[in-house]
Amino acid sequence: MARLTAENIQRARQLIALYPQSRSALIPILHIAQEQDGWLTPDGMAHIAELLDLDPAEVYGTASFYDMFFTHPVGRHLVSVCTNLACLLNGADELLEHAQARLGVAPGGTTADGEFTLEEVECIAFCGAAPCLAVNWRFFGNIGTDDFDRLVEDLAAGRLADDVPPHGTLNRVRRRVGLMAAGPAPALADGTASEPPS
Repeated sequence: MARLTAENIQRARQLIALYPQSRSALIPILHIAQEQDGWLTPDGMAHIAELLDLDPAEVYGTASFYDMFFTHPVGRHLVSVCTNLACLLNGADELLEHAQARLGVAPGGTTADGEFTLEEVECIAFCGAAPCLAVNWRFFGNIGTDDFDRLVEDLAAGRLADDVPPHGTLNRVRRRVGLMAAGPAPALADGTASEPPS
């Protein structure tokens, strides 16, 4: 798999310039790498380690600790069905069972076409609309089995592409306000110079 693209290296450098210690940019840069490939590839994590002058095991250790990061391939759409108490009381067991049958995979599995990964999760903080689920961290509430089928069809057909980006994309809008690096950024661990944000 690919290392970070030139554009994503620039984004990483801009993040590194915001911190007094480069390693503090690790989690934001992991998000960039996951956005690029849909998961954290071994080459991507090794590249991040080079950029931050870290051991690859440190990068992997951080990536494997947080459940929003995936160190194995996942589907284009990560379907996270909540089975916490409010959702259970409103039919989450039936929803999860239906999702497994509809997609043909158990939680943790990915469809053969690579389109969907199903997971069972605890509370996603949308209890007032139980049962609920998230697709690529975009929330859908009051989901019955028919609603689930329509959602899957719409996602597969691309009808929700404006609302639900591919897995790994947290935010489609690049930050243009707030804390920005001032002046030229320090050289990176790989010896290359950082350019100031534009």
